[in-house]
Amino acid sequence: MGLQVNNSYRSRKNLEVPTLVSDIRACVFRFCKNKKQQTSQCLVKRSRGNKSSDTSALRYHLNGLEKSMASNHDMRSIQQVLNEILSDKIHIESLSFHHFQPYDGCYQETETSMSFNISVNNISNFSHILAALASGRESQASFRMLEFHRVEWTFQEQKILCNWLKLNTCINRVVFRKNNFGDRSLSEFSEMLKRNIGIKELVFLESGIGSVGVSFLALGLSENKTVEELQIWDDSIGSKGAEDISQMIEANSTLKLLIILDSETITAAPIISAVLGRNRMMELHVWNSTSKDKNHKIVELVPEMNALRAYKFDIAGACRITCALGWNSTIKSLDMTGIQLKSRWAKEFQRVLEQNKSLKYVNLSRTKLKDKAAIYIAAALFKNQCLEGLELEGNLFGGVGIEHLLCPMSRFSMFYNQANMTLKSLTFGSGKAKINVSGMVAITKMIATNQSVTQLAICNNKNLKCEDFIKIFKSIEANSTLKYLSFRGCQGIEGKRMLEAIMDTLQVNPWIEDIDLTGTPLENGRHTDEIYKKLRMNGRLIMEVDLLKDIPLTKPKCCRVFLCGQGSSGKSTLCGTISQIFSSSKIQYTDHMRSLKSSVEQGVNTGGIRIKTLKDDDLKISMWDLAGENTFHVFHELIFPEQGSPTFFLIVSSMFKKPTNREPKQMHEIEEDIQYWLRFIITNSKKAQSQSLLPNVAVVLTHFDKLMQPTEYLKQIASCTNRLREKFQGYVELYPTLFAVDARSSMSVSKLACHMRTTSETIRERVPKVYGICEEVQKVLCEWRSENSNEPAMKWDEFCYMCQSRIEALRIRSRRDNLEKMEARRRAIVSSLQYLGELIYFDELGFLVLDCEWFCRDVIGLLIRMGGKQQNVAQRKGFIPRKELEKLLRKCLESWIPGAGLKTIKNIKVSDLIEMMVKLDLCYEQNPQDQHSEVLVPFLLEEKLGKLNKWISPTLDGTYVGRHFERDDSNHMFLTPGFFARLQVNLHNKILGPRQQHSATYTLERHLILINVNGVDIRIEYGGEYDQYVDVLACSNKKITEVIRLIQNLVVPSILALCRGVTLTESILRPKCVQELMPPRDRKLQQVLLQQLKGALLSLPANDMYEYQHTWPPVAEGSIMRIPSGFDFARDLLSEDEFNDVLQKRYHDLHRLAIELAVAPANNTHEPSPEAEVKPQSNVEPTILGIAKGIELVLQRLKFIEQELKDIKHEIQGLRYYEHILICKLHREINNLANFSMQLEEHRVPIMFYFVQGTGSYSRRLVTRMISSITPLRLHMLCEMRGEIHVVEDQLGCEVMKVDNIVIQQLAPYVNKFMKLLMLALKVGAHFAVGLGELIPDLSKELALVDSSIVYGATAMVAGALMIGGSRSSRQGSSRDIQQEFRVAQQWLKDFLQEQKCYRGKDIAEKFSLWRVRYRDNGQIAWICRRHRESRLNEIIEVPV
Repeated sequence: MGLQVNNSYRSRKNLEVPTLVSDIRACVFRFCKNKKQQTSQCLVKRSRGNKSSDTSALRYHLNGLEKSMASNHDMRSIQQVLNEILSDKIHIESLSFHHFQPYDGCYQETETSMSFNISVNNISNFSHILAALASGRESQASFRMLEFHRVEWTFQEQKILCNWLKLNTCINRVVFRKNNFGDRSLSEFSEMLKRNIGIKELVFLESGIGSVGVSFLALGLSENKTVEELQIWDDSIGSKGAEDISQMIEANSTLKLLIILDSETITAAPIISAVLGRNRMMELHVWNSTSKDKNHKIVELVPEMNALRAYKFDIAGACRITCALGWNSTIKSLDMTGIQLKSRWAKEFQRVLEQNKSLKYVNLSRTKLKDKAAIYIAAALFKNQCLEGLELEGNLFGGVGIEHLLCPMSRFSMFYNQANMTLKSLTFGSGKAKINVSGMVAITKMIATNQSVTQLAICNNKNLKCEDFIKIFKSIEANSTLKYLSFRGCQGIEGKRMLEAIMDTLQVNPWIEDIDLTGTPLENGRHTDEIYKKLRMNGRLIMEVDLLKDIPLTKPKCCRVFLCGQGSSGKSTLCGTISQIFSSSKIQYTDHMRSLKSSVEQGVNTGGIRIKTLKDDDLKISMWDLAGENTFHVFHELIFPEQGSPTFFLIVSSMFKKPTNREPKQMHEIEEDIQYWLRFIITNSKKAQSQSLLPNVAVVLTHFDKLMQPTEYLKQIASCTNRLREKFQGYVELYPTLFAVDARSSMSVSKLACHMRTTSETIRERVPKVYGICEEVQKVLCEWRSENSNEPAMKWDEFCYMCQSRIEALRIRSRRDNLEKMEARRRAIVSSLQYLGELIYFDELGFLVLDCEWFCRDVIGLLIRMGGKQQNVAQRKGFIPRKELEKLLRKCLESWIPGAGLKTIKNIKVSDLIEMMVKLDLCYEQNPQDQHSEVLVPFLLEEKLGKLNKWISPTLDGTYVGRHFERDDSNHMFLTPGFFARLQVNLHNKILGPRQQHSATYTLERHLILINVNGVDIRIEYGGEYDQYVDVLACSNKKITEVIRLIQNLVVPSILALCRGVTLTESILRPKCVQELMPPRDRKLQQVLLQQLKGALLSLPANDMYEYQHTWPPVAEGSIMRIPSGFDFARDLLSEDEFNDVLQKRYHDLHRLAIELAVAPANNTHEPSPEAEVKPQSNVEPTILGIAKGIELVLQRLKFIEQELKDIKHEIQGLRYYEHILICKLHREINNLANFSMQLEEHRVPIMFYFVQGTGSYSRRLVTRMISSITPLRLHMLCEMRGEIHVVEDQLGCEVMKVDNIVIQQLAPYVNKFMKLLMLALKVGAHFAVGLGELIPDLSKELALVDSSIVYGATAMVAGALMIGGSRSSRQGSSRDIQQEFRVAQQWLKDFLQEQKCYRGKDIAEKFSLWRVRYRDNGQIAWICRRHRESRLNEIIEVPV
């Protein structure tokens, strides 16, 4: 008699090992729950009192327990129980067998479990019991579990058991407890496992199977596909057994749970490495038992959590497990806390982190890793982009290891991002390791620059002092991603200074949500209440205020002066002299004490823009010296001041042609110079809304000291200036007084300096007020520059941090603030500073230029000068590779900076300059995603001396069109120097952009664009900054209307969009000049204004408009006649749209004239007839009244014609509606024809056929009616594709040799109905016969010779039947008759095809080129041709017969 031991081995997280003692306790508790409590207490006392007792004592307890249990049960004979089980009188699911019991017998433990006790004397009967149970067919399906206790298996017994398990597939759990197996028994059991398909769980408890038994089990389980759980307890399987199990795991993919308790720890490594290497989703628990009856878990793998926890491994085992993780994709969490690891393991782990793509969390706390190991882990973090959490608390690495570890999470330059952007949580620190200075620098650098870590913990550190932690918290101010901080156990967190530093950080950084200070002196002293209170305040909801309403306004305290003028006019010298006058140390200069410049110095021109800042009490004046070279004018408009900003202009003009000689300029030259800059200022400034905001301009004439007769010369210039003042009145405010100065003399320039002071004060009073905070922001920006080596630019993120840390009004106070509004508030302040000229801001590029002189002189200067250094741009048609452009920009930048040393700008990189050029339309990237794509830079192009003087593809009878766009001279603006470069970029984007579908070619020169698009050659020529015109020439074989429409839609909108309000007049060029590509100087007289030509047409009588000719003068060069005089019809110079505009205007003019000259009609008693009203009079009185009456009659006639056209239009619409009704009904009839026999044998043969008489392609006739004849006919079939029924070309068909009366009787109704539908289709819409494939088959060839009487007769019949119709019942009856007739024809077709041996799908495909398919959407079947079969694969499924 015995007890079944409870097997509770399924706990997934904290699995306990059941030892022999604990099993006895479990038996006692379960038994005593139903029987006697005293026995339970006694046994538990005895078992608790001697935990380390030997095996004999435990057996004594077990035997005593069994005897006690036997005395309390009604023992039944084994044979009786066997009979009941075999006869299916009792339902048993669980059987347990106990050997070496004092008594034989059976007892039923529960309703579904039975226990067999076999005494020592009757051990031999065990095989008979097994054989009897195995032979019972009725009870086979009920058994679920077998359990064997202390069985010493013989080969015969094991063979019986294996045969039983082979036959019974319902047994899913087998438990062997303290069994003894022989090698042959285990081998037999292994063979059974290979074939068994029922066992799910297999348990071996203290059975001593050893490495040999495990090898047999592994061999059997390698081929088994059903076992899901394997447990081996208290066995010494050894390293060999572990290797065998690992090989089994590699082959077996069904095992879900593996539990092993072994005396050696070496068994875990092979098993877990196999599980990891094969990506098995298996739960694994490996325990180690010691001699002291204590069990320790070695490794635990929980697939539900994708977690691996290692407890105890040697270095070799740890390396093996780590290597297996390399390509594993199931483990997301790795915990190796407490295992002693070395740098050898860390080197392997580096490779794992570089390869693994699934590992998210790693815990290596207290693993005694040193600096070398930390370096290996850091190297892996450079490549790993999946790991999110890393814990390294309690290790031995110090400052060197920390320096390397934090390197992947740090950002060392504004040009590059941090290497690792996925790590979110990082923990390190130890009481034993010391963090030196380099480690401290690495910590502060990482915190200040990291943009990914949200949780950071530095734990149990003892060597960092309070000053070190203050630096750490100072660096946290710049970090907006950290949310959780932990300094648990750090002894340096102490003192009042530390508390103030933390509070200051929380004041600046509201994004920190929690700080853990457990175990720190600050926490122990209870001084952290303020910190936690501030953390709660940073999470509160702040009441929103208006964007900038709380910021006061004030007058601007600065003013800008722009010095405009051509090169060598003395602007730079004048700027230097004025700065000396404004300086605090005012030196008295006289005419003979001048700062003379040598001729070489005077010849050096300003590159870009130079800026000098002057101080005058509380006023700051910045002088912007614009470079005078024409190439720099392209960029001047980029930095031109906004309208209404505190700015005025000085136009500086030299009175001499060259500074080295004394030849004065002519009066017209000075006037052109001043007028050019006046137009430049007006064009680049928005039109003022009030007279007080007009651009303020003063004229300064230099080199006055060289003038021999100044009085008379200056009077002429003053008179010229007065004329310009009157001309530009309302556009600029031109100061009436001229300043004639010697730019080198402070005395000569003093009046100009005084004028600058006065004008600056006046402008400050006129312009709108600015935000008062701008001054504070400007001071903070200056401090930032002084702290950062005078950096000329800063990133937007740096500016936001500066606002957060130093400017209260621009600080985010809570992490629940409206961040978008604060961002807009900061951008508004930056825009205000740009309005004042304090900085330059590019919103889309995300950086601020703080040193405007650096940007305008160095950056813009190098972009201009780069054109001379690039020799291959012209050969590449304006394109240059992006890498090469970056290289050139970098070289130019380095060569442009003065001094021997190379200055590196940290905040701006070369790619930012290219992005800036793209945003400003100065260049265009062919493919922004490709770093090797080319960049179009138009202003780098050089002017070609030998221009292309012929068309690429000229045509003799083609169309030549030319349009001339010129600035209206009455306008006070002009086309800016950067106009044509932007036009080149704009047209390139429009024609060859990534979203455009034009197939075009595009070629560039400095002032030329060549385009070939849609068969039209277009040539766009620019006259330059002084001629101010754009010629658009075109050549094509298309009509003039198509060519002009292309120009109007493609080119003209871009020209008008980029001219910035400049009025352009459009003229028509002589076609002969366009054909010969005459130079621009010869085209000046070969053009006529478009509006002038239209006006000439409007002035002509109506009959003469189409015959009007425009006469062209000749083109001669000296005595050589290039093109003689000639004429062109106006209708050939204008497009149809333009000519229609003239006619429309003529009609409106006549209509207005008729309204103005309308006279009331006489009171006639008789109403005139419509014919009398519209009948024109032969004679019109030559008076005003007569003309009015004539016009009135013409208008009435036009109205009558218009009404007739409307009536005709309505009639056409009615006919089209009638036609639509017919087609819709015809469509329904054809659908009925195609689908009526769908249920008849699933459409096994085609249903739409027709007959043709004759064999040749030209002699074939369509059979329209069936008559008895000996002439053979040919059967053909239509493609039945829905919506596209048509004749199949090159169809062989079948020959019908005999057409007797029976055939006629069967087919005549079908042919008649088919022809009626066909004739109706041709009559309703003959033009649809080929084009409208949705309704009508294309039988045009076969119908070419059909008799017309048949057509008209059939059409009339069907039209009457369809349109007039009958009652519902008659239509239903007709439908039934039609279906019956088609069934008869279908049956004839089937019989005929069977006679021709053409009843299979293959045969039909050969003769008729049709295939049977099924539509995917509705399941209907049709026979379609090869073309539809290949093109409609997504709609059909082929269904062969």
